[in-house]
Amino acid sequence: MPETGARQAASAGRTGVAFRGRSRTIALVAEWWSIEVLHGEVSAFRWQEQHDSALIEAALTNGVRDGAWHADRWGVVFEVLFDTEEQWETFRGLPVVRAALDAVPDPVNGLLIYRGRGGGAGAREPRRPKPAPDSAAVSLPGPADEPYLDLAAASAPAAADARPA
Repeated sequence: MPETGARQAASAGRTGVAFRGRSRTIALVAEWWSIEVLHGEVSAFRWQEQHDSALIEAALTNGVRDGAWHADRWGVVFEVLFDTEEQWETFRGLPVVRAALDAVPDPVNGLLIYRGRGGGAGAREPRRPKPAPDSAAVSLPGPADEPYLDLAAASAPAAADARPA
């Protein structure tokens, strides 16, 4: 009798590979998730100092397989590797995690949460959010026209009238 997907996944164990005869079936695929925090009114490094222990403990107690913090000039990234999306959702829904995410330095433009490792689009740095339009923002005037002097049309001052004596 063939194994069902759930039974196959259960027999795979932590490695994620189930063996049946000569074939191999990938049963589990772990996924990386990233939480990027950009600088705001307060440094993202300061936010990391305040919340890293709680986030690491919450990840460890909810089945994280791997995790890492990365710091750059624009902010910090917390990357975690969970076996299933349900584990990620459980971690993401914990009160301590929600409180840490609510306390980021820039709650409007300074928090990015996505599947994959930081910079997964190939760029070494995330796109910086554009500043919000402001009523005080005005466009700068364009370059002024350069003065034009037509030398061919200019006449010599009374040089033609003065004759040598």
